[in-house]
Amino acid sequence: MTSSGPSRKDRPAGARQHRLEKLRRRSGLTPPPSALPHTHDGENGVSVDCGWGRLVFCQTYADNDSIAAALKDEGEDRRDIAVYVRDPHVLLALAPTELFLDPSHTYRLDLESFKASRAKLQGITIRRLSSAADARAVNRIYRANSMVTVDPDYVWKRRDSRVITIFVAEDDESGDIVGTVTGVDHGRAFDDPQKGSSLWCLAVDPRARAPKIGEALTRHLALHFQTRGCAFMDLSVLHDNEAAIALYERLGFARVPFFAVKRKNPINETLYTGRSMEADLNTYARIITGEARRRGIAVDVLDAEGGFFRLTHGGRSIVCRESLSELTSAVAMSRCDDKAVSRRLMEKVGIPVAQAVSADDGAAVEALLEASGEVVVKPVRGEQGRGVTVGIKDTETLASAIRAAREQCPDVLVETFMPGDDLRVIVIDGKVIAAALRKRPSVIGDGTSPIRKLIEGLSRRRNAATDGESHIPLDAETARCVADEGFSLDDVLPAGKAIDVRKTANLHTGGTLHDVTGELHPSLVEASIKAAKALDIPVVGLDFMVESPDSENFIFIEANERPGLAHHEPQPTAERFVDLLFPQTARKDETE
Repeated sequence: MTSSGPSRKDRPAGARQHRLEKLRRRSGLTPPPSALPHTHDGENGVSVDCGWGRLVFCQTYADNDSIAAALKDEGEDRRDIAVYVRDPHVLLALAPTELFLDPSHTYRLDLESFKASRAKLQGITIRRLSSAADARAVNRIYRANSMVTVDPDYVWKRRDSRVITIFVAEDDESGDIVGTVTGVDHGRAFDDPQKGSSLWCLAVDPRARAPKIGEALTRHLALHFQTRGCAFMDLSVLHDNEAAIALYERLGFARVPFFAVKRKNPINETLYTGRSMEADLNTYARIITGEARRRGIAVDVLDAEGGFFRLTHGGRSIVCRESLSELTSAVAMSRCDDKAVSRRLMEKVGIPVAQAVSADDGAAVEALLEASGEVVVKPVRGEQGRGVTVGIKDTETLASAIRAAREQCPDVLVETFMPGDDLRVIVIDGKVIAAALRKRPSVIGDGTSPIRKLIEGLSRRRNAATDGESHIPLDAETARCVADEGFSLDDVLPAGKAIDVRKTANLHTGGTLHDVTGELHPSLVEASIKAAKALDIPVVGLDFMVESPDSENFIFIEANERPGLAHHEPQPTAERFVDLLFPQTARKDETE
């Protein structure tokens, strides 16, 4: 394509700027000169710092050169976003090696026609962020959703900002913060003549029991901006986030033709490099390969379905299957795999274990049930909670549980049941790196839905939150657990009523992890290190039943030679694993 007119280079700068402003004003995206804000970042434009990065409002900048300069000034470990880019092709042409077009859609909700829902989300209260603890909880949720984190002090100090509003969703029963959303008022940011607003950082705790928290936060923010007199609320959503797009469209959002541009950086890498070799790995493998790539360690996927990959750096090459590496010996692996063997090892070094008998000894099994009143059945070999039945109180259920366990392994143990919390401790290179309570999956009634439907909804959310690793089966064991609570799967659970739907807290069957690393009793730390040493294993996940994390009353349950390192936020499990494999790549402050 050719042009007979003067080139951009030949036109006077003032004429170009006047022409651009005229075009933007005509499109309704640029405020008149009198409304333009004070200069920021050395340019005639407004950017709003959200803690994780800046929102660069392109309609307030004089030209694309100014926008490009603002994006190039991005801080370390931040994610700036240029929004309402009218001419993305021109902006990208100015810095093609540094900038890229964000593969997201912009959606808009017309607040003038928006109608608030009368239905209240049971068991959840939505309120403004109001304490430093709230700010830390928001950061935890960001981290759990692989979002860029913020300095909690930064958020807390700006809690009264007239431009940025942060809402949190609080679980009424536990007091935990289980969701958050951030809103930006464009009118207060730069006297937006269109009276716009936007939604950012909608995030829900993957462990949350209640459904529709994200929807409730979106509605609450929309009502907030509607009350302020805003005309619309915009948001940006990745083009392939089908679940989120379906929600927004159901709420009345419509797609609008605006674009966003970001700077190429490690945080944004997956958005502009295309599908990676590791994309088919599960989340437990990807957390390791991602950390390895950040350090410049080469990754070669050997078998994505099986979770096998090779890491290579400086002449050293190690094959891993998730967190199981060539540094773990076959002997150590077999000690963990055989629960009877690991039990004997723990007894030998003085770590308390549950009383147990072989399921083949009928008389001993019957005597153990009678003496303890409640037992646990588990296959001697197995993982991910398969074949494990907890809280057995009668001989009929016991016989059924033994049959189910034998489908996983012919050798079965029957153990005494200890009430309390299920604790997972991760030990890497002889040090306790993370500890988390594993809580059983539970649902909260809404007064209208059958328990079966509530479980299906929770299972979908857990599945999405764990990249397909967690699923609550609607099987005989789930039906038994629900029956123990006094209901059937087809009963409607009263509003606000919460029940456990599994007796085990395994992540793969719907359980959730809650970090308690800083709360561990010294005797638990000592026992964990002693157990790893007895097993002679460099990386291990140890399961204990505890009265509480800060109690010295506990029993050893089992050891896992391939523990999942994901979902232990904020503990650096993947970082310490890669340190073990390639110590020369560890940061100096992490090795001291």
